[in-house]
Amino acid sequence: MPTATILVVDDEPSIRNLVESYLEAEDLHVVLASTGPEALQKARTYQPDLIILDIMLPGMDGIQVLQELRRESKQVYVIMLTAKTEETDRVIGLSVGADDYVTKPFSPRELTARVKAALRRLQRPLPPQEGQVWNYENFRLDARSRQVWVDDRPVDLTSTEFDLLQTLVEHHGMVLSREQLIEQVWGVNYYGENRVVDVHIGHIRQKIGPGYIATVRGVGYRFQAEAE
Repeated sequence: MPTATILVVDDEPSIRNLVESYLEAEDLHVVLASTGPEALQKARTYQPDLIILDIMLPGMDGIQVLQELRRESKQVYVIMLTAKTEETDRVIGLSVGADDYVTKPFSPRELTARVKAALRRLQRPLPPQEGQVWNYENFRLDARSRQVWVDDRPVDLTSTEFDLLQTLVEHHGMVLSREQLIEQVWGVNYYGENRVVDVHIGHIRQKIGPGYIATVRGVGYRFQAEAE
């Protein structure tokens, strides 16, 4: 399997170098950037498999970088670095397309574990049963092409949003807890908060409409739609 490329974006040299040393110890190819414009330039040049992106950057902040990245690529996996106390930053980052977040100060071992778990998910082959198409009234999901249509209109989803929606569709009518969704989408070794599920669900609803994913209070979420 080819070595994955990780773009690490942070304006603090000590953080960049620390993260680089841990990732390189896992035989990953690491590219570094210290400003927003440099991050975009290197993302376009190196086409990384995963980006670790700080919010506070000179020249162009991480949210602006992420918005531009998402206009260009829905699939690259992005882990945002946020200040421990800035809940707003985390929610905004997830709502504009981050797949996950890590709060500062962070454990480099934990961050490395998150990166490795994400890469395993991104690089796993699709088993035959995942090459399915689900058709419901005004809604269609094709697992092989990773495309979703609502009212015959294609819906742009990030990689994580698609995986989360597909998991719910595969279990149509069943209520899945946040913990079950995290295990299916982010992996059993996920170290973050299950709040990440709620934010992604909210973003998916904005894109496909509010009627398809029901909240079961105190339990989790359920996909609901009438079959054609």
